[in-house]
Order: sequence, then C-alpha cells, then structure tokens
Amino acid sequence: MDPIGAPPGPLTPTVGLRPPERSDAARNRELLLTTARRLIEGDGIESLTMDGLAAACGVGKGTIFRRFGSRAGLFQALVDDSERSFQAGFLSGPPPLGPGAPPIERLVAFGRERLRTAAGQIPLLRAAERPAAERYAVPARHLAAAHIRGLLAQAGVEGDAPALAFDLLAILDSVVWLPDEDLTVMLPRIADSWEHIVRRLA
Repeated sequence: MDPIGAPPGPLTPTVGLRPPERSDAARNRELLLTTARRLIEGDGIESLTMDGLAAACGVGKGTIFRRFGSRAGLFQALVDDSERSFQAGFLSGPPPLGPGAPPIERLVAFGRERLRTAAGQIPLLRAAERPAAERYAVPARHLAAAHIRGLLAQAGVEGDAPALAFDLLAILDSVVWLPDEDLTVMLPRIADSWEHIVRRLA
C-alpha cells in the first residue's frame, strides 16, 4: 500500500477487542503486562529484561516469547493499551476529539491529544518502534491517516489530501525522537504549532 494512502471505507478501530482466549491465558497476559509496566515505572525501560520479567511473574521466559514474540513485541502490546483508548476517543468519544465538533476543531484536538498521549510514554514508543520498512504499514497509522484525510475533506481543504495527511502525521510522529531534555519545552510549542498549521490549512 502507498505509505501516504489509507484503506477505504468506514473507519473502525485497528486496536480493539482481543481474540477469545482461555481465562488462564488472559490472566497470564494481564499479569505480564501489569508487571512489565510496574518494572518500567520503577527502574526505567532499559532495565526491563525477559529474564527479569519472567522471574517477577513466576513463569518461564519461553512463555513471554510465545505470547509476545520478542521484547519489542512486548513493548508494542503495552503501547496498544494507550492506542486503544486514543482510537476510541477520536472515533466515538466526546467532541471536540470525537464526532460532533467542526472538522478543523476535531483535527486540532486530534493532534493535541496524540501529542499528550505520546508525552507520557516516549521511552516505550521508542522501544516499540518498528523497522523503517514496516513503519508505514502499521494499521493504526493508516487509520490515523484516513481520519485526517476525512477531516480535511469535510473542512473543504484543497490539495493532495493523502500527502497532507502524511505531512501532518510526520509532525506528530517526530516528537518520539526529540532529545529528552527538550521534551518539556518543545511539546507544548509543537502542539501550538500543530494548531496554527491546521487552522492555516482551513
């Protein structure tokens, strides 16, 4: 798929209900994720190892790899929780992020909320980052691009909508790689700049 495109049709969450699983498997998954969050909050993301997580949960390391595939897969599962909440917000939550507000107000809110969500988990997002060749194939990114394209169309913004959506998402994605010492100062300024750009487009 073209990296600046998005799947057609109505927008539906790309991170939704998990497939049915045995109750013990669901409990083990939640135990692993809850414990991983606790270890990251206590000692930082770099300190989290599969051996340490297995020991803290009282399971074999193979259990973690079977469940998540890799350390990056574990981090991606942790990111999924916040992505699930974010998608619910812009697809069906209250305005201005969700339906019911003018499209430009929704687009402003989309960028601000995505930046706010990212700000609380920058190290986790870095650890969950996919290889460059896979980055634009992530379903959540296609959903975000389709949402932006739809709002631009509703607002009557002229131009190449797929390219505009790609450019706008690049602004939001880039904050993951800001130096840590710049985050506190730059994130509010980037949020304000996002709003300025979006309103100028309209």
